[in-house]
Amino acid sequence: MTTQRRTILSLLALLPLAALPARAQKPAGTLRIGYQKSSTLLTVLKVRGQLEQDLAPLGVKVSWHEFSSGLPLLEALNVGGVDLSADVADTVPVFAQAAGAQLTYFAQESPSPSAQAIVVRADAPFNSVADLKGKKIALTKAAGSHYLLIAALEKAGLHFKDIEPAYLTPADGRAAFERGSVAAWVTWDPYLAGVQRQSPVRILADGRNVADYQRYYLASTSYALAHPDVLAVVFDALRKTGTWVKQSPKEAAELLAPVWGLDAKTVELANSRRSYDVRPVLKEALGEQQRIADAFFGEGLLPRKLDATAVPLWRR
Repeated sequence: MTTQRRTILSLLALLPLAALPARAQKPAGTLRIGYQKSSTLLTVLKVRGQLEQDLAPLGVKVSWHEFSSGLPLLEALNVGGVDLSADVADTVPVFAQAAGAQLTYFAQESPSPSAQAIVVRADAPFNSVADLKGKKIALTKAAGSHYLLIAALEKAGLHFKDIEPAYLTPADGRAAFERGSVAAWVTWDPYLAGVQRQSPVRILADGRNVADYQRYYLASTSYALAHPDVLAVVFDALRKTGTWVKQSPKEAAELLAPVWGLDAKTVELANSRRSYDVRPVLKEALGEQQRIADAFFGEGLLPRKLDATAVPLWRR
């Protein structure tokens, strides 16, 4: 079996192989939310207990389920383990779509291109992305940083096959980077802010003029059809929280710091690079999703071309 074939299978076989018990009937009146460490707005809502208050008039309770990154989160969403996904990088829904997942785009955060970057050690002999040719680079599979690396390499006249990818979780990626096992690490906030403030590093390139980095909230299609009233409450809460985080950066950082295990200044740096501008998803605004799908297909990481606009969109 070729390396390309193994890569495709490893990315797409995850959804149907997820644990079947997750399909068990959920408790009535419970909204199950999946989130990850970079899920800022829903983390704020969770800490404050705001969604529980907002949904109480509908008789809906909330349960929270943490995931290491976006792909396993959407796997759980697809098999019925959770009902709603916190924001995931723009690449993740593309892989889910390729795997036939029954997911609905619920909301989107406007672009935050500087919130992910290619990082090298401060003393590394690399002055441009082109200098990474033939080098081993740590990244998280199917994350926004995966597309950033593909797009940055293309801009530098290279292909993804010109580097050696090391697919690692954010925690393992940082460990490999700091011990020198990889030449560079491609990551996103708050991991990016953490390594910037705690280690001698340089940003070789970020997403500006390369990758928009829009984060998407998704719901299982069955839940979106059955509970539009619940999703409307969540949408309004997300918009209000996004406005508060941007208008109150210090207060937001102090609230998130102990949850993320980071100091408040690191959190504030991370938040400064995210838009947190929550808006509905419009079909005509999915151009970046199509570019992502085409890029992954072109690199042999998707088995077929996708129409990125052929997805259900939530409406009030």
